[in-house]
Amino acid sequence: MLRSEEEIIGLFDAFKKKEEEELEPVNAADTDIVALADGRLIDVTTVSDPMFAEKMMGESIAFTYDNDKVTICSPANGTLGVVFPTGHAFGVTMKDGTELLVHIGIDTVNSKGDGFRVLGKKQGDVIRAGEPVVEVDLKKLSKKYEMPVMLIVTNTDEHPVTFIEPCTVVRGQKVNQ
Repeated sequence: MLRSEEEIIGLFDAFKKKEEEELEPVNAADTDIVALADGRLIDVTTVSDPMFAEKMMGESIAFTYDNDKVTICSPANGTLGVVFPTGHAFGVTMKDGTELLVHIGIDTVNSKGDGFRVLGKKQGDVIRAGEPVVEVDLKKLSKKYEMPVMLIVTNTDEHPVTFIEPCTVVRGQKVNQ
């Protein structure tokens, strides 16, 4: 039986979605902070929002992505301290107490979740580095919002971190020194 073009595209989309959700955690030490997805690590001071660019919340880096959709994964082994219902941000507390905040896009809280899909994770879940947390429709969101993804160490005073220099990264690549 011949299928319509829409049916075929739907099958490919379903396969791609299943493939994205099946991303495996990466083998990372409990002290490692890793790239959230394949993309580019950029200097956070180039981000337009001063809260992030001036590192007011703590030592930070940012990432950019070229795909229409991206699955943002946990930056470390630890516990999900918070997952915002809107999907625009989540926090991970590492075993040593280092607190990481992932904030997806600038002012994206105003999207009220439109363009984000939390992948079954909730506050208190134990999570591994590289484990998928949020799927982001960059194509949709970038029409209205700037879409760098910031990674912030919110308790830098107690847990100092040094990040690598800006470069192309792959999901799970260690980004702290």
